[in-house]
Amino acid sequence: MFSYSDNDLYCEQVALADLAAHVGTPAYVYSSQTILANYRAYDEAFGALPHTVCYAVKANSSLAVLALLAKAGAGFDIVSGGELARVLAAGGDASRVVFSGVGKTAAEVEYALGHGIHSFNCESEPELVLLDAMAARRGVKAGFSIRVNPDVDAATHPYIATGLGQHKFGIAIERARAVYERARGYTNLSAEGVSCHIGSQILDASPILEAVDKLVSLAQRLRAESCPIRHLDLGGGLGISYRPGEKAPAVAQFVEGLCDRLANAGLSVIVEPGRSIVGPAGMLLTRVLYRKQNGAKEFIVVDAAMNDLIRPALYHAHHEIVPLRKSGLPPVTADVVGPICESGDFLARDRMMANAMPGDYLAVCAAGAYGFVQSSNYNSRPRAPEVLVEGAGYRVIRQRETYLDLMRGETV
Repeated sequence: MFSYSDNDLYCEQVALADLAAHVGTPAYVYSSQTILANYRAYDEAFGALPHTVCYAVKANSSLAVLALLAKAGAGFDIVSGGELARVLAAGGDASRVVFSGVGKTAAEVEYALGHGIHSFNCESEPELVLLDAMAARRGVKAGFSIRVNPDVDAATHPYIATGLGQHKFGIAIERARAVYERARGYTNLSAEGVSCHIGSQILDASPILEAVDKLVSLAQRLRAESCPIRHLDLGGGLGISYRPGEKAPAVAQFVEGLCDRLANAGLSVIVEPGRSIVGPAGMLLTRVLYRKQNGAKEFIVVDAAMNDLIRPALYHAHHEIVPLRKSGLPPVTADVVGPICESGDFLARDRMMANAMPGDYLAVCAAGAYGFVQSSNYNSRPRAPEVLVEGAGYRVIRQRETYLDLMRGETV
């Protein structure tokens, strides 16, 4: 829902240059129509196959974004007690929440049990011991899936790959049957499903489908051994287009591949998309402060920095950077850098882009996922506001932090 009209970049029906002038920069802006369209693409593609689309909260945990998805009927995939608190505050249904993550604490498990979440994706046998003990304390049975590691290469950045034997996540698939068998001894646990997630920003869906084949085979063997598996949790990981010409898998085609493999399995399915729902729906708006040269090197200094969007510095991630108003000037090759006192503070390097001048506004594209949620106060910089566009209007869904916010909770 981002497009140009008469040289102005719009989000839905809102001119982003006008929005930036009103709320200031840096600022995150999200399209509500895009978020809902991306969620519904998953939900509708499954058709009659029993399914739950559990949005991965870690991608973007803004309360307004969560509330938008909750009203649309989404479930939620969480990885911390804090994310559960956000889901509940946004009106999410705890019975449609799955709790993933390799390091759940006793307090987090107790909090989740107290709110009656759907199930836990467990990643080790000690975690099963903890879950059983906490469920016994509350006098309940906790539904769980074991997250299996299928040893499938997701062919993505090593920091966001999770499906190989060298990674910290999950239990090796060849050990899973024995773990499920031992789990029968835990009287306060109920084996509900099998879980898997092999990584993020996956542009070729074939590794996910390979992992699904392995999960279906495992689930069938478990059921033959009287383990009452009811669902498969297939995780998320579908990538989006960050670069021109980079083709992301079509959601409908991807889900069709899943349905083909699950049609006769007699299992319901859970998927946990995050990036593919909110990533294309967000932009980081920034203003040019200075232009400078060091020898032959050209720099565009902007007011957004690595504390606002760390992905380029952390992952060498590419985000397109476009002007909010086209100027007609010839393009320039430059580094786009921020005010942080680190050489790693950049949004783009050696990028051919619009020839922006001091005072001009720029948009860092596809920043709706893993943008604000990874931001920080490094260099004592207040975090940016978040803005949700709804048709011809918009509202600030998180206020810009103040200097007082930076010191909240501290004492001399």
